[in-house]
This record gives sequence, structure tokens and C-alpha cells, in this order.
Amino acid sequence: MPPEDVEQRLTSDELARLEAWIAQGARTAREEPASLEAGTYFTEEERRHWSFQRIQRPALPETAGGSEAVQSSVDPFVLSRLSEHGLDRAPQAAPATRLRRAFLDLIGVPPSVEETRRFVADTTPDAYEKLLDRLLASPAYGERWGRHWLDVAGYADSEGYTDADSERPYAYRYRDYVIRAFNADLPLDQFVTEQLAGDELIGRALKNLTDDEVRLLEATGFLRTAPDGTAAGDVDQPLARNEVVAKTIEIASSSLLGLTVSCAQCHHHRYDPIPQQDYYRLRAVFEPALNWQQWLSPPKRRFSLYTDADKAAAEKIEQEAKALDAARARKQEEFIAATFEKELAKLDATLRPAIRAARETTEKERTAEQKQLLAKYPSVNVTSSSLYLYDGKAAGVLKKMTEDATKLRATKPQQEYLRALFEPSGTPPKTFLFHRGDHQQPKQEVQPAALSVLSEAIDSQLSVESPQAVSSGRRLAFARWVTDRNNPLFARVQVNRIWLHHFGQGIVRTPADFGTLGTPPTHPKLLDWLATEFMESGFGAKHLHRLIMTSATYQRDSQATALQLQKDREQRWLGSMPIRRIDAETLRDAVLALSDDLNYRRGGPAVPVMADRVGQFVIGKENLNAGRPGPVIAMQGEEYRRSIYVQVRRSRPLSVMEPFDLPRMEPNCKVRAASTSATQALLMMNGDFVLKQADRLARRLANEASEQPQQVALLWMILYAREVTADEQQAALAFLKGQTATFLESLPKPKEGTAEAQAQHEAWVSLCHALFSSNEFLYIE
Repeated sequence: MPPEDVEQRLTSDELARLEAWIAQGARTAREEPASLEAGTYFTEEERRHWSFQRIQRPALPETAGGSEAVQSSVDPFVLSRLSEHGLDRAPQAAPATRLRRAFLDLIGVPPSVEETRRFVADTTPDAYEKLLDRLLASPAYGERWGRHWLDVAGYADSEGYTDADSERPYAYRYRDYVIRAFNADLPLDQFVTEQLAGDELIGRALKNLTDDEVRLLEATGFLRTAPDGTAAGDVDQPLARNEVVAKTIEIASSSLLGLTVSCAQCHHHRYDPIPQQDYYRLRAVFEPALNWQQWLSPPKRRFSLYTDADKAAAEKIEQEAKALDAARARKQEEFIAATFEKELAKLDATLRPAIRAARETTEKERTAEQKQLLAKYPSVNVTSSSLYLYDGKAAGVLKKMTEDATKLRATKPQQEYLRALFEPSGTPPKTFLFHRGDHQQPKQEVQPAALSVLSEAIDSQLSVESPQAVSSGRRLAFARWVTDRNNPLFARVQVNRIWLHHFGQGIVRTPADFGTLGTPPTHPKLLDWLATEFMESGFGAKHLHRLIMTSATYQRDSQATALQLQKDREQRWLGSMPIRRIDAETLRDAVLALSDDLNYRRGGPAVPVMADRVGQFVIGKENLNAGRPGPVIAMQGEEYRRSIYVQVRRSRPLSVMEPFDLPRMEPNCKVRAASTSATQALLMMNGDFVLKQADRLARRLANEASEQPQQVALLWMILYAREVTADEQQAALAFLKGQTATFLESLPKPKEGTAEAQAQHEAWVSLCHALFSSNEFLYIE
């Protein structure tokens, strides 16, 4: 409808013509079939959509420019498009710029001062290639690129769905699997197959697993990332269960195929050629493991890694510990008896027989006279709880025996669990098409299959091997269909995502929508060349990184030329390197690294997040007292770990990262936003985290350089990985002088040190704080 304030409206005649056009079928000027064959849900034009065509390697375009312009097979395709659009190209970026770009892209932290000086001083022809090799071999590479995958996988450490947002204590094992896989350069076809069907790859009963089989089960955490409220008691269970299945399909389709199939849950897809039957055929792939009618809630899906050998070892240790318990009990009785005799000997001999008889009589059978007698002489009432009052040495012996038994029990194999997906035993459930997506209106039964619109490139019928004793085999068949080299989507989608994280924009700018509503590729031949190279080289991500990052295109300066600003402001044709803001995790990690606080410990349970006294979400262990925050629990340096290890609580995004477009997994993050907002500036100006780290950086400068000019030069090298210019140094020194004078006037007299030293330190903190907010720090040039 037109807005209320628009004066010009359609006339009655115009409205009548529109109504008649709609009544006639709303046909357009293009050729359209009069009708479709029965059972056909899309036209030939829809089937011919570019992303549904089989991938073929195009020839490299012929280009001019020599070795400087063409340093990788990527470059001819980019140069060809630049030429078509009459655009020039920027020169190669300075060594320090390329160094910082490579560090932030590949490992997510800036280069150290030593690494910067080492690279700038290396004049050998392959210095840059050697740098890339070092970064790709770093364990931090898996942390950086694992985070990208966890976005599309929808990884979270909490269930979501309800306000309780309960924690997922074992989800981290999937996160660690992803990081290890990227570091090992696990081929992406294998990586995806393991995540879709790791349990089916094991192919036997899931008990007494080897380390590699445990790894395969960890991989299936991919299919357990969707929000899941089925453990809550106050939800509509059938609806909640079906939501889990639907969100799991959404995560799988958007991350692996770059298509949004969710619309087809209720009806044929409005825009893409995905019939409703196809959606439920996909659902039939997953339903044996996610059977909504015989549902397993999250606690019941917890998979124990305890082996028979572990159980036997634990039982053996328990028997040994019980023997220690029995020995302690006997020793305790001996001590009590000996102590009783000592106390009894202190009494009159005539009383001893009666007291002994009273003590040896059970409490239930004692007479009133016996009870009075023991009450009159309490010193003989020696018990296990009072023995220490009589014999401290005996109590020490017993304490040692208790500790020995406790220590022995602590050596039992620990019970560990996985958050994994596996199929319960039994016949796979039938899958029905839901009328309008309503689980209360099941219609015809459907069989597992893939997307029929791709059938000219790859058969949509899944080649399910004879069902195994422990699973249906459907997900493994689907995984092989997804990663088949004839599948026109998988390789294109994965290559496009890798390109996206290097340039800030994909060759296809809608990375989760390769359908008709998505944007077409800016460089279609380059996309197909890279996809072919990706498959033929074994689906390795590191090979693609090298191809892309050694290209002249990637190494260009980010300063756009006048012609580019005039004709290509969006930098679609890559005449210069697009400038990108660092993401939320990189910002936090970089600030910690530069202030020398970053804790590089890897893997393990998530670092917890809690609400502080003012309602911000900070790193810390919840310690509530009557609903109010209690004393702060020391984190022992865990608060400085890399952001990928910080708990991803759907309802508790870390406040220091949230303004910088930290995604919420609902159900996953298909592509991150890159906004500019006032809250970002306010956080950098006033946030406790940034202020604290500015103080830490100022102390680092004081420790590593003695004079202010050297400290300024060091600060520029730390923050920007480059030398400070004369003008910048002069401005910084003038700023320090002015701030020092201001603080001398305003700060109270310090308890320790001189007022001058305190004022100088605060001036340095102000400078570090200001530069943390600078564009050169917050952006990748």
C-alpha cells in the first residue's frame, strides 16, 4: 500500500487493469509455459538458474600487465572484469599493511613487534609466502577459521528457545573438533561428512569407542546446535520438537548448500524451485535420529564415553577403596575400645562392671538405670565423633586412612560425555508431508531424497546402502550427495565463504542464498575456477588461502583510485582491497594480545559468562546470594582466554563484544553484519575492559622502553605494525605533555610514588585508550 502522505494514487482505471492482469495469471513479457507437466514444480528457466548448473573449470582469461599484475590464477579473472568496466587497479600495499592483513585474516590477532620487524627486514623473494606458511601452521589458525564455521553451524553453549536458556555443558567438544579439523586441514568434504554422519561412519554399536571414533561422534555436534527447548516442562512438546528438526534442516541447508529451504516447510517455495515434497524428503534424512514422536530430550541424548575397561577399572579401584574403608573401621573400633578402657580405669573399681555392661548393651535395649549411669559418667561415652577429644594421634591416623581412600577413588576413570547425534535402535520412523507445515495434519508419506531441481547435475535419489544394524544410513548417503563433485552448490558455497572472509564480501554477496533471490556472482568464472580447483586439489582450505592471498588482487592497497571512487564505490570489481572492520572476537583478542594479557590456553569447557551488578554480561562465575551477586570468584587468568573459548550463551552476549555485531545463534549466523553505531564508540570510550587494557598497555610500554619518543615508536609498532611518522610522533608527544599537565592539576596526591609519575602514567593510559578507538586499529586495510 502507498504511504499515507503520498498524494498521487492509482486511478480506478489503473486498478481495474491490474485486477484484470492478475485474473489472467499475472503473465509477464517473458516466455512462460502455458502449463507444467503433472508432478513438475519448476520451469526450464528455473532449472537453468546459474547455481544449479554443474561446475566446469573455465579457461584463464588472457590479460596484460606482466608478473606484477598476475601473481596467482585468481588475478586474470579479476583483471578481466576490471578491463570490462574500464577500471584501473591500486598498487601493492606496503609490507607492513600486508603483514597485518594476513595476521588478522588467518589467525585473528595482530603481529608482534618482533614478527613485524622480521618480516619487513626479510627481502627474499618468498618472504610473503613463508609468512603465510607460518600463519597457516599456527594453532591460532584453527581458532580463527573455526569461528567462521561455528557461525554458520549455529554453535552455542546454551539451549535457547525458552527464557531459561539452560547451559549445554558438553557442547564445547564440537567446538574443539572444528578447531582441530581446520588446523589439520581436514578436507572439507570429509569434514562435512563427519558432521552429518559421524556415527554412521563408525558403523557399529556405539560402545568401547576408539579415540578416532570419539572424534567422529564429536563431529555430529553439528546436528545438535539448533535451539532446543524440549527439556523444559512448560512448552508445547510436539511443537518444540518439530522446531528443533526444522531449525536443524535450516542450519544444514544454509551452511552446506547456500539455500533457504525453510519456506517449503509450509508450501512450495515462493521464489526458488523447491517443492514442499523436497523439504519433507530432506526431513526424512534426519528423522531417524530426530524422531519427534519418540523424542529424546537433551539430557537423554547425552552420550557416555565410559568403556567396559573403564567400568572394570573403576570397580577394581572401588573394591580396593572399600578394603581401606573396612580397615579404617576396624582401626577406629580399636581406638575407641582402647580409649574406653583408659577412661574406665580412671573410675572406681566397683562401678566398672556396671558401666561396661551398660556400654556393651545397645542403646535401644538399655535400661533406665544404665542410661542414667552413662549420663553420670560421660567420659566413658567415647564415639567416632568424639574420639579426637581423647586421642589426637588416633584421630590423625584415621584422617590419613580416609584421605588414602578418597585419593584412591579419585584415580577412577572419569565419566565423560558427548553432546552428539545418533540414531536410537529400531525401525526408522515414517516421514509425512505436513499440510501447511502443521504437524497435526500429516498427509502422504515421503521417502528420503535430496533437491530435485539439481537432478540434471546430480541424481536427487540418495544411494542409501543396506541399512546397518545401528543406523538407517540416510545421513551418510545425504553427506555423500552433498559433497559429490557433481553437486553444483557445495563447492561454490564453501569457496564463496572463504573468499568472503578474505575480502569482506563474497563473489556471491548472499552467501546463504544462491537461489533466485540471491545476488548473482560478480566474477562467475572465477567462482567456478576456484570451486573446480578446490575439488580437484582435495577440498583443502589452506590451498585456497594460498591461492587467494598470494594474488596481486589480495595484496593491493586499500586506497581506491579516483576512477574507482567514480565508477565502483562498492569495490565490486576489486581494483583496490576493500577495507573491513575487525569483528567482535578479533577486537577483544587483539586488545588482550597488545596489552600482553592474552591467555593462549586451548580447548576445554567454555569460559563462563555472568551478569554483573549493573546488568552487563561479563566473564565470570555466577555466585548468587539470595538472588544477588555474591563475592567475585577469581578466574585464574581464564578471563583472558581467546574469545572463541568464551561461553556463547544465547541470552547473555558478552557486553564488550555485542555492539560490534556479535551474532546471536537463532538458529545460526549466515553472514555477519558490519554496522557503525554510537554504542561502539561509547563502549570504546567508557568500557571498563578497554580502560583496563589501556592501563596494561601503558605499563607494557614503560617496561619495554625508557624514553617517551621510543615509547611512542613502540606503541605505533604494537598497534599498527608500522613505524610512526614524524608528524604522528610530534602530535603524540604534545598530547602526552598536555595530558600530564592536566592530571597534575586534577589528580589527588598518590599514596605511593610521585605525583609527576602518576600523571605521566595516566597520560599514557589516555593515549593508549584513544588509539584503541582509532580507525587504523579497528579496521583491516
